Amino acid sequence: MLVLPRKVKIFVLAGILVAGALVISLVLSFDGGVPKEFSEARLQGAMISQTIVELSSKSTLDLESIERLEKNGNYKGALEIVAGAVKRSQEIRENALKLSKELEKMTKSLSDMKSFEARQAALEAISNHLALVSRLINYSAYIGDLLGIIQGKLSGDWSRSGQIQELLNQVNAEVTAINSFNNQANQSMTRFDAIINKN
Repeated sequence: MLVLPRKVKIFVLAGILVAGALVISLVLSFDGGVPKEFSEARLQGAMISQTIVELSSKSTLDLESIERLEKNGNYKGALEIVAGAVKRSQEIRENALKLSKELEKMTKSLSDMKSFEARQAALEAISNHLALVSRLINYSAYIGDLLGIIQGKLSGDWSRSGQIQELLNQVNAEVTAINSFNNQANQSMTRFDAIINKN
């Protein structure tokens, strides 16, 4: 019988909270000396982040459904949900890559920003968001690996079950790093908005 560790639900929820904070930090409006390309990429990044939040929310529900169906002996139904959850994990990665492209556009437009102080704050935020994206990609890969093991267990292959705790540790380490980079990025973006609104 497969019982998902309680930690699974904890780290997925943490990922949702982090992505939600990223949306808030990106969607704040501002003007005055900010290149149009920067503002557009920031808004597009917010929309992509919202997609990541939605996918993460669905992943949480998937894990709960898989556990419930497995407990009730409905392995076929649980396997069907695992297949969808694996696809969502891949979509999170794809959207993280899209987000990195928007961050790249923001970086390229920094030279057109009037305020040096605002430019520095934006650069710090972008650097931390890029580090966050890298960790989000790792997080998605580990979730995908975890789902692969669950899929194997539901199909009767217990050969990789010993890797679950190691994967949980890796996922939790990524969540810790994501939270740290997100907090730093939010502080820099808040400083950026204050500088722009002051000018």
